[in-house]
Amino acid sequence: MVLLWLGAVLGLALGARRRWPDQPEWSRKLLHIGTGPVVLIAWATGIDRWIALPAAAVVTLLAALNHRYRLLPAIEDVGRHSYGTVAYGASITLLLALFWPAQPQAVAAGVLVMALGDGLAGLLGPLIPSPSWQILGQRKSVVGTTAMAGTALLVLLLLRQLGGTGPGPGALVLISLAATLLEQLAVLGLDNLTVPVVTGLLWSWLALRP
Repeated sequence: MVLLWLGAVLGLALGARRRWPDQPEWSRKLLHIGTGPVVLIAWATGIDRWIALPAAAVVTLLAALNHRYRLLPAIEDVGRHSYGTVAYGASITLLLALFWPAQPQAVAAGVLVMALGDGLAGLLGPLIPSPSWQILGQRKSVVGTTAMAGTALLVLLLLRQLGGTGPGPGALVLISLAATLLEQLAVLGLDNLTVPVVTGLLWSWLALRP
């Protein structure tokens, strides 16, 4: 199921690249968003740690090779230097190493906040005019930042409902704000590492707090 899902997402990303060659960010964000639900499939089907962890490491290695050699331009050609795809794979691998399968919600929280929150922010921010600013050369906007914060909070609330346990509502607001602040520091795409890992760590820690 995981392989079928990833194959479908990759096919859609390549199709978007051919259909809209002047919008390379769209195919990349489609892959970025579409990869996130894989963790829900793994959770639902009970994929073993010693399958999930090596698989994520292999995908990260393939992403690094693609970053170096541009074998699939739909993933990498966005007109700027970024290690985002490699960092994304590395963050999933690290979250699996830390929390899988004992705390699948922590893994899902980190991955989905990054996939959906950052993905929608990257799509909506450039499309909808709004006040913007620059942080370390990266453009951020009111629309994009709001999309990130709102989506992150919604994802966390749904995960808490889905798992039946987790941090309280106030803690979830805190996690979503932390993720949004980290997403502002997107130099070289390294927010793809910091946002998921910190989100997962905060979920795990705050879930244990009274």
